[in-house]
Amino acid sequence: MLDLLSRLIAPILAAASLSLAGSAGAQTPPTVVLVHGAWADGSSWETVIPYLHRAGLRVVAVQNPLSSLEADVANVNRVIADQPGDVVLVGHSYGGVVISEAGNSPGVKGLVYVTAFAPGPNQGVNSILSGFPPPVWFPLLHADAGGWVTWPAEAMATYFSAGLPPELQTVLAATQHPTFFKVNDDTIGAVPAWTHHPTTYVVATQDQIIPPPLQQAFAQAIGATVVPVDGGHLVMLAQPEAVAAAIIAAVERVD
Repeated sequence: MLDLLSRLIAPILAAASLSLAGSAGAQTPPTVVLVHGAWADGSSWETVIPYLHRAGLRVVAVQNPLSSLEADVANVNRVIADQPGDVVLVGHSYGGVVISEAGNSPGVKGLVYVTAFAPGPNQGVNSILSGFPPPVWFPLLHADAGGWVTWPAEAMATYFSAGLPPELQTVLAATQHPTFFKVNDDTIGAVPAWTHHPTTYVVATQDQIIPPPLQQAFAQAIGATVVPVDGGHLVMLAQPEAVAAAIIAAVERVD
């Protein structure tokens, strides 16, 4: 199945590379700014980045503190302002909340949500989830004395990194970025960036963190182009070619 998927996607990536290279003489292609989610850092995009580079794109993966939404947005805004031209913002999971606010920065031309929260006006993760029963994995999370939350290794492998090789799951558990518990209480402003930018939503069909029906609801609410990909919550590690192809297509729509 993976071999078939690779053969199907390879021509798309090759054609995108030629298209972007052909337009590079006229103007600088947009920079892709990758925004990680909770319990992660910029390395969560490491398998996607080579495909974007092969397509001729400039790529920056941010390193957010995960201490507050305000701090994370400020960090992404700093990265956006430092780019030489336009930006396409890509957010995974909680990173979708970040790009929904940071996407209002000048120079941002498009948004890609990768199995991500897509809040409405004045919403955050907890306000979105308040109408649903607590997820089954929620009691398994560990909070230290300072309020920084992490996953126990076994629970992370069962839910958060489900479907990935055991060796990689072990590494992800050991290197996870602690996330301050109040980030999920923080909310974006009254004007989500998706209201005035073209958007793409990558739906992970096997996700156990953000259920696929909720992802579909997000995508419909924000009017996104939907790209379903077979994988769990860390779909960019499970299916990097497919996620990269969705990002490249999003760049071409705004370039």
